Amino acid sequence: MAKKELTFKGKTLEELEKMSLNEFINLVPSRQRRSLKRGMTEEQQRLLIKIKKAKEGKLKKAIKTHCRDMVILPIMIGLTLLVHNGKEWSQVIITHEMLGAYLGEYSHTRKKVAHSSPGIGATRSSAAMSVK
Repeated sequence: MAKKELTFKGKTLEELEKMSLNEFINLVPSRQRRSLKRGMTEEQQRLLIKIKKAKEGKLKKAIKTHCRDMVILPIMIGLTLLVHNGKEWSQVIITHEMLGAYLGEYSHTRKKVAHSSPGIGATRSSAAMSVK
């Protein structure tokens, strides 16, 4: 069976990595396009510098960031970032399917609510439940 080549909007990963930022902007959805056209904040620029160092092999430790509003760019593919969710660092492994999304989409800030059985002083309606 032939191996399927990974693409994003018809472009291969090699083409995406060689592409300039202005060319990549035309491939992403409008919200991300507007965000990138406005320019990067200082925090986003510092993160990009760390990412470039990590790609070159100069940076050995994991990249930590609070920058949840950073659009995932082709240069980030293959890296593991630690994104802060307000309480702890979530490990995010960047793949080609994530291109054009924000880092914060992969580091959830709220946990799933898991309710247990009703406690002492609960309403009368909860008394109808079976006790185990």
